[in-house]
Amino acid sequence: VQLVESGGGLVQPGGSLRLSCSTSGFTFSTYHMSWYRQAPGTERELVARISSTGGSTNVADSVKGRFTISRDNAKNTVYLQMNSLKPEDTAVYYCQAQHLLVTTRTYWGQGTRVTVSS
Repeated sequence: VQLVESGGGLVQPGGSLRLSCSTSGFTFSTYHMSWYRQAPGTERELVARISSTGGSTNVADSVKGRFTISRDNAKNTVYLQMNSLKPEDTAVYYCQAQHLLVTTRTYWGQGTRVTVSS
């Protein structure tokens, strides 16, 4: 099983980034996918989640209206479009896969760092 995040980097406040999480080794379409983030000295927090079919999404209040989660089941990839970035969005962003029925079957990526700074 592999989850590989990409697309992180340094961006100025107000800028945009698109994170990608490419996966392999499991049946992507049977997993809900989520993005979490963890800033230094804080706990990992859920940013956005998308159902296995893509028909349902949820985003944290702190990013609502700015971040959008999507997935392409044909490419086994989930995305996080981040607009109007703020310094407080600075964190390591992690991709998570959770089986839609067996919730203990959960996989994580290694993370990609996002830094929002002028």
